[in-house]
This record gives sequence, structure tokens and C-alpha cells, in this order.
Amino acid sequence: MRDSAAKIIASDNVVPLLRKAEVSRLPEQAMKYPELRYMGSKKRLLPWIFDVLNGLDFESAMDPFSGTGSVGYLMKSMNRRVVSSDFLNFSSLVARATIENNTVHLDGKSIKKLINPSPAAANFIESTFIDVFYTREDLRFLDRVSANISTLDNPVERAMAYAALFRSCLKRQPRGVFTISGNLDRYDDGRRDLRLSLEEHFLEQIEVYNNAVFDNGRRNLAVRGDVFELPDRKVDLVYLDPPYVPRSDDNCYVKRYHFLEGLSAYWQEMPVDETTKVKKIAKKYTPFSYRRSAVEAFDRMFAKFRKSTIALSYSSNGYPDLSELEGLLRRYKPDVRVFEKPHRYHFGTHSGVERASVTEYLIVGR
Repeated sequence: MRDSAAKIIASDNVVPLLRKAEVSRLPEQAMKYPELRYMGSKKRLLPWIFDVLNGLDFESAMDPFSGTGSVGYLMKSMNRRVVSSDFLNFSSLVARATIENNTVHLDGKSIKKLINPSPAAANFIESTFIDVFYTREDLRFLDRVSANISTLDNPVERAMAYAALFRSCLKRQPRGVFTISGNLDRYDDGRRDLRLSLEEHFLEQIEVYNNAVFDNGRRNLAVRGDVFELPDRKVDLVYLDPPYVPRSDDNCYVKRYHFLEGLSAYWQEMPVDETTKVKKIAKKYTPFSYRRSAVEAFDRMFAKFRKSTIALSYSSNGYPDLSELEGLLRRYKPDVRVFEKPHRYHFGTHSGVERASVTEYLIVGR
């Protein structure tokens, strides 16, 4: 297996900033994936991840921390059977639209249903998030399109619509996170994404997701669930990218993407905390987020997947450290190899992003 020497610099669009040699190593289909602006996304590391995975012998794979879905989609593009899951509902819907889905597109009839101008049956989003996120027109559109999505009979079509809607919301929101609110004019740097309405974004993103649909000849699956509650499935390889305890800041995905998680179910059984400025929902517990429970959680996870090849994605700014993780994995795998790559996460535009220079690891146990 070879490791690319070229650094991958973060950007909204991976293709122009990758060297031609790096791009050429990826399956052509993988380059069509609609990346979400998402904390810890591996999209810009895909050429390196592909190098490592392509040297492993596997026909089926599981990705139980799918996040944006880019690695699961990469493995689908490698013609492997993929089982994808995440404990967040919105991530699971994206995976259903792009990984499980082999054939379903949103056609003209479905699009007409989705943008039906009839008033929404409810105005929860407008009444809850006015002066928090987006314009009143955008919020009314979200109420309306949420109601219209429910009229689609095919659950995969609904997942496609939600995926397009989530990406639209991220593009329209400054910095792509839902931790800032109020007057957002100060973030308007002239970018097109901040000037388009959510409805205009949505129509564009439907086309983007339609173009990402392909059939790899396998029965892929996307589900929602906690990694420890997933039923045992026989797969050759498990790609693990869990949250980890960072050295600074925090790793709470719900804090940053609570709006998308709520939108994914129209906030049903996800009550809004009215005491918070940005109208958060409850944080979901994961043992990987706390020093007191992280080591035991990694050990349980390695034990759960001990019958499969394990490929753990990790970072040098996380806890526990590399040597401890290697030791844990060697309890279950006699052959453990570590692949390294320097990387810099440019998540956001504030000065704090400079602390995001790290070494990325793929720790492979067989």
C-alpha cells in the first residue's frame, strides 16, 4: 500500500485543490458525491483513505458512524456492498439517499409536489426560528416543503428530498453550523450561497443528488442506530470513525447541527429548548465523548467487530492517544498497522481553525 505525499487542503470543493494524480486514484463515481459542510468530514482525505482501503481484501463493509456518508459512498463506488448507519436521523437519511439508493431519482412529478406553493399545514419552523435562522420567506418554505415531503409515497424519494434540503440549509447558513443566530449580514461576504433563497438552493441540490445516484450491483443498506445497538451483520470490513474526546473545544454534533436533526423529523419527539438562543434540541449521549467512558467504549466497539477487519479513522488531537488505541485493538487483532497523513481542517473562517492542524491515522487491524 502506498501513502500519498501530497497534502489535501480543505475547501468547499475538493476537486480543484487535489492534484491530478490524487483525483485519478479515486473511482470516478466517488467524485460525484455531494459533500456536506460537516465537522470532521473525511471528504478531502478520500484519496488517501482509498489508497489504504484498496489494499485490503473485502467484498462487504459497514460504516456505523456514517456522518456525511462520503466514505460509505466511496466504498459503494469501489463496488462493495455497504451497510451504513448513524445515530443521527439526518445523517441516516443522507445515507439512504446516496448509499442504499441504487435507482431512485426525483423526477418532474415529484419535484412539482415538493415545491407545491399551497400553504403548509403547520408553521412551526416560521414561528420558532424567526430572527434565529434565515429569512421569513425561507422559513415559510421549510414549513411548506416539510409538509410536501410527507406526501411522497416512496421512502427513498423522501430521503432524496431531505438530503437536498439539508445541503441547501448548510449552504445558506454562514459557516455551515447552527451555533450563530440573529443578524447575519456581518457574515455576508458576497458568496452566491448566501444570496440564493432556500428554495433556489433546493432545486439546485435536487439535481446534484439525482446525479449522484448509481447502481453498484449490490444490495446496500442505510439504517439509524447507535453502534452498540446495531444487530450483528457479517461483513468483511468495518470502517470506524467515531466521535472522540478532543484536546480542545468539543465534539458535539447536535450542538452544531441540531436544526438539521430537528428538520429531519419536523421536531417530532425532539422538543426545542426555548431557553437557548438558537433553539437547540437535547444532546444525544455517546460514551466516546467523555474521558471517563471513552477507553471502555473503544474496547467494546473493537470486541463487537472482532470478526471483521477493522479500519479505525482517528486524529492526533483526540483522546485516547494512538498508543493506547493500538494496544486496545491488539487484544482482538494480531496484525495492527497504522497509516498516517498530515491534514488541516479548515472548518469555519474564524482564527481558531489554525489549531486544526493534525495527523490523521487509519489504524487497520486484521
